[in-house]
Amino acid sequence: MTTPELTEETIFTWGAPPLKFGAGAIDEVGFELSQYGVRRVLIVTDPGVNALGAPQRLADNLKRYDIESEVFDGVHVEPTDDSMNKATEYARAQGPWDGFVAVGGGSAIDTAKAINLLTSHPGELMDYINKPIGNAKVPPGALKPLIAVPTTAGTGSESTAMCVLDILSMKVKTGISHWRLRPTLAVIDPLLTMTLPPQVTAAAGMDIVCHALESYTARYYTTFDRKKPEERVTYCGSNPVSDLWCEKAMNLIAQSFRKAVHDGAEDVEARSNMMMAATFAGMGFGNSGVHIPHANAYPIAGMVKDYVPEGYPPDEPMVPHGQSVSLTAPEAFRFSFDSAPERHLRAAELMDPRADKVNDPKEQLPSVLVRLMQDIGIPNGIGGVGYTEADVPDLVPGTMKQQRLLATCPRTPTEDDIADILTKSVENW
Repeated sequence: MTTPELTEETIFTWGAPPLKFGAGAIDEVGFELSQYGVRRVLIVTDPGVNALGAPQRLADNLKRYDIESEVFDGVHVEPTDDSMNKATEYARAQGPWDGFVAVGGGSAIDTAKAINLLTSHPGELMDYINKPIGNAKVPPGALKPLIAVPTTAGTGSESTAMCVLDILSMKVKTGISHWRLRPTLAVIDPLLTMTLPPQVTAAAGMDIVCHALESYTARYYTTFDRKKPEERVTYCGSNPVSDLWCEKAMNLIAQSFRKAVHDGAEDVEARSNMMMAATFAGMGFGNSGVHIPHANAYPIAGMVKDYVPEGYPPDEPMVPHGQSVSLTAPEAFRFSFDSAPERHLRAAELMDPRADKVNDPKEQLPSVLVRLMQDIGIPNGIGGVGYTEADVPDLVPGTMKQQRLLATCPRTPTEDDIADILTKSVENW
């Protein structure tokens, strides 16, 4: 029996790494790595996390299993092509390595993914970066074992196949996206987040919020054109499996996000729930995709002028990723509402079950988001991080370069649509 020629997609893909979750899980990394027969491992982290001692604790744990390790703490918060190239040069010069452990936020995990790719196979960063910025070359074979140990509840990078970075010369964020980049194992220890400052907890948490919401409202997988197997990309559109993880992530956010920001030093349950939400949202968007808020976030972060966020390194301007994705989210979900009203309303209910119903259904999700952002101290729109309406024409091209993300939007935006969303996001309240 032959399959009839189909023009609509009938297949979705879903993948995620195995997880080890719970207080004290960091002390089981040595045992896990020993199962892969590795003897020499590079621990990838940033100076702030290194100063708190977790990488050394890991190195001591690895030693018990006769695994030699070295700590590289040169990860840049919000990595750039320059910082990733320097990290790769270091790893190549000090190698070879049998495996990697990433300890930190998305910056450390994404840098470790790039190091793993570029030390396992020939080529440079731009060979693998998504089109139209890079050549989107496919990794030609397996990578080394990589265990991801997140220390922030945000990016979900421990469960995704994406690696995100700034291209300094173009002032734009982009990434590498391929299932081979996905960590071999995610080891999630909520106790590692107890010392995160409130501002970092808030910014990282908004990344979870946008991952879950964008994935849940993404274009449904059956609405895409049929793909050949070799054409399948990591982002396949919203689908029944991703939806489950996103719903659960939103449920956990509703219970615990405000508590984690306002009482994070004491509330282990809230910290655990937010770590779980980050990982679950990663299992959602890592397969279905994100759309307009993330596409806008790339130029908002890439073209920052002089905004220095509280709670982050004070020596350089930056818009933390979680802030940058949230700033245009209320307006983006007004734009996408008509494509799937029931999804937007369901998301609003999951995010805040006690929220009053507003007269205009299109305003339900934006109103829930705005109230949350006000409660946890997120800047008021792109104006809050130094942009004005006059900057909008400069930001639009950076968003339009993110076609991989915009393709997942249920309502495809034009340049004028993006300009309108950015303009209306100068102030959110």
